[in-house]
Amino acid sequence: MTADIDRLPAQDGLPWDVLGAILRLPKAELHLHLDGSLRPATALELARERGLAEDMDLAAMRRRLVSPMPCRSQDELLDAFDLPTAIMQDAESLERITRELVEDVASDGTRYAEIRWGPTLHLERGLSLRDGIAAVARGASRGAAATGVTVRLIAVAIRTHERSLNEEMARVAADFIGDGLTGFDCAGREHLHPDPLEFAGAYAIARDAGLGITCHAGEWGGPAQVRRALDVNPSRIAHGAPAGEDEALQAELTARGVTLDLCPTSNWQAGIVPAYADHPVVRLHRKGVPVTLNTDDRTVSDLTFPREIARAITFLGLTLPELADLTRHAFKVAFLHHDEALRARLLGELETFLATDPTFRVASAGAGR
Repeated sequence: MTADIDRLPAQDGLPWDVLGAILRLPKAELHLHLDGSLRPATALELARERGLAEDMDLAAMRRRLVSPMPCRSQDELLDAFDLPTAIMQDAESLERITRELVEDVASDGTRYAEIRWGPTLHLERGLSLRDGIAAVARGASRGAAATGVTVRLIAVAIRTHERSLNEEMARVAADFIGDGLTGFDCAGREHLHPDPLEFAGAYAIARDAGLGITCHAGEWGGPAQVRRALDVNPSRIAHGAPAGEDEALQAELTARGVTLDLCPTSNWQAGIVPAYADHPVVRLHRKGVPVTLNTDDRTVSDLTFPREIARAITFLGLTLPELADLTRHAFKVAFLHHDEALRARLLGELETFLATDPTFRVASAGAGR
């Protein structure tokens, strides 16, 4: 399976009409990390300007930014973020990298994206929380204006950072709701700080301000960690793949309407599932558990969103009608609660596409027989 995954270009194993439909589909991606999605050429240029290149060429930079397939642990996966974090310590780099990520998302045919990052990771050279968040917001806005993609931002509290710093970040982040920041998350080395209630204060600040609530869970610790994330009363959980092992947890997620924003390649890469073909995203969807499909990190996982979708079709048996269902659900649970008219418009565009695209129409008719 590993060899198959490694050699699978976007076009292999799927008819051209299906690949075209994947690209044409107005997609929504809800789980995408800024610091895991740098263009290697940009990372090399910025690293050289900041004295961090260590005589690297582009090939060496790619090796630094892409994690092993698979990693031995979540810790090894997270090591790939060390150099991007060192590069992204000023407003110029944050704005540029965000803008370029929006451009890359647009090239996938994605219509809506939520980009998340940890503002407290970018303070080492004197950048303030406010200026750092403003830089990311500017980059997202400029990328959106240039491409037509709708972008929203999710601020991430870091598990290994002090509670007081995460609470301050939540307060500052809330001031940017008008600039497209609409969600709040908690992520990082899960085994070191497994209880998200350590950051209950930051979550309370974010919730009271009107930010959508999500939480990383299940990259370590199995189903118990996914259940633990429910303690912060999220509307969505980032990852959560171990829920596939626990029917009682699946029932609770379904009853509470909590969506798992799943990332099959990244989850396999981090060792959450033993092989890509074992990932539960399609099984969970068929059982009625709310899920979405995402990449997590374009560069760390050497991935695009269409390629992730193609893998799910090839290795997990995802059908085009099921892809339509997942896309529809992603728009419905996106952190667009500050602009329901926009959500309705995006959903309308999706439904028009599904009703008129010949490949999706044929697939839907076949599924209905």
